[in-house]
Amino acid sequence: MLRKGVTLYYLRHGETDWNAALRYQGQTDIPLNAKGRSQAARNGKRLRDLLGAKLEALDFVASPLSRASETMRIARAEMGLDPETFRHDDRLKEQHYGHWEGQLWHELATLDPEGFAAHNRDKWNWCPRGGESYRMLSERIAGWLREVEHDVVVASHGAVSRVVRGLVLGLDGPSVTSLEIPQDKVLILHNGGMTWE
Repeated sequence: MLRKGVTLYYLRHGETDWNAALRYQGQTDIPLNAKGRSQAARNGKRLRDLLGAKLEALDFVASPLSRASETMRIARAEMGLDPETFRHDDRLKEQHYGHWEGQLWHELATLDPEGFAAHNRDKWNWCPRGGESYRMLSERIAGWLREVEHDVVVASHGAVSRVVRGLVLGLDGPSVTSLEIPQDKVLILHNGGMTWE
């Protein structure tokens, strides 16, 4: 799915207060907290140390949601690059969690017992009211990934990180939904492999 010879450097946005509380964000626009800004700075420094002067030749793109855009701005500043010089792509927005957005994870079994049970039975295909399933998200991201022609630094979201790995590494849907999604590491993807930095 990723073009031969292309490398993708993926930054999940830093922590928000909703992340810390285990509250579903989806496409609700929640800003980074202090820890999240520190994580973004850490990841920018790591990329600077890994790539040095090569950074200027890379493409940079982020989700338009503020937590991802701020992550990119902070990371670029740490790389010694203009913080504002990057593109946005709406397709990189987080999975839309519909009626679950704003809800705490530990309350969902009570607030939406049928949805919670359906989600636990089939996380790949389950779709919240007004939202999208992992399968639908994967189709959205596949369209974006087909257009990636050069090495790129991406700042986006947790579920997006999972489906990008699924598409690049050829993983089956159910295994994608349980992949780790750290906010304090850089994911490096290329055809045939991945590493964390």
